[in-house]
Amino acid sequence: MNISDMKLREIEAALFTGTPSEDFVGACESDARAGVQRLAKRFRREQAERSRIEALYTYEYAARDEGSRYVAGVDEAGRGPLAGPVVVAAAILPFGLFLAGLNDSKQVSPKKREQLYDEIMEKAVAVRVSIVDAATIDRVNIYQATMNGMYDAVLHLDPKPDKVLIDAVELSRLPMPSLSIIKGDAKSASIAAASIIAKVTRDRMMMKYDVEYPQYGFSQHKGYGTAQHIAALNQYGPCPIHRRSFEPVKSMS
Repeated sequence: MNISDMKLREIEAALFTGTPSEDFVGACESDARAGVQRLAKRFRREQAERSRIEALYTYEYAARDEGSRYVAGVDEAGRGPLAGPVVVAAAILPFGLFLAGLNDSKQVSPKKREQLYDEIMEKAVAVRVSIVDAATIDRVNIYQATMNGMYDAVLHLDPKPDKVLIDAVELSRLPMPSLSIIKGDAKSASIAAASIIAKVTRDRMMMKYDVEYPQYGFSQHKGYGTAQHIAALNQYGPCPIHRRSFEPVKSMS
């Protein structure tokens, strides 16, 4: 295929607004013009990303094939930190929604997480966030606090999901079918979206707590037990958002 007479903007339009043939893409890759080659590389990257995202809907499509109209994903952020809440999110996405870069929140940069957060909040069918504070975690334990948050998030979704996909844990008391998926935040688009919402929500909260309690460095470690955080605890003792049932905070209280 000879594309030498085509201008760069024409090639770009053919690649990204149409359905180019493999011969056309190959011709772009072989073109002597550096700008055309860059367009071809960009097209291949976007094509690969679309295939990756499409594969993330495997569980959602299976549920749809079984008759589900709304499939929710559930995940949490903040089970391990010494301070701050555990945040749970539940999200229902339109089947096949393309969210470039969607992944387990731990695999996504902070900047990209913020971008995905905004896009998910704009395009999702429904999102629900449940926040369980440190005092409640201390009273009922972190496992039960997380479960309570998950039930709350799912049961307050509107519309109600027909099926629920959960990262790693089982929610046996849900009134609808559910499926626990190990490392689900890297395997399911809905769970990945929930992980992004939970992580960004919690990080934003910890940034606000950093203003309130600046001596602990919450903006940097988000409440996790880093050397910096432990040193601050040793110097200042726990503050109101620390989890008194977690060591070493427990021994300091």
